[in-house]
Amino acid sequence: MAISGKESPMAAMGSYDSVLPFQAIGVEAVIINDENKSSAANLVMKLVKDGYAVLFMEESLFLDLACDVDKINETEQLSIIPIPSGAGSLGVGVASIRKSAERAVGMDIFNVG
Repeated sequence: MAISGKESPMAAMGSYDSVLPFQAIGVEAVIINDENKSSAANLVMKLVKDGYAVLFMEESLFLDLACDVDKINETEQLSIIPIPSGAGSLGVGVASIRKSAERAVGMDIFNVG
């Protein structure tokens, strides 16, 4: 996806340990800690306004901002993708993919029962 002939930037948002590997491959790291956690939704909206295409977001933060994430995924160009923290996965990624597929197709294609 390109914006005005430029590559669309990507960012990773979460704890220092979770987003540091993304910075190593050129993805902008947005460190969330106790001091700025309350402004995380505003930081996401800034990324939307700045034309970011992809935001990798730590699962716990993804859950905290679930209402905002759903709204952004439905109305904005930014795709928010949950990533596990260093403590392991919460299963949010699979649930997010399932929800997106159900919204696109109109039914739960992963329900094989």
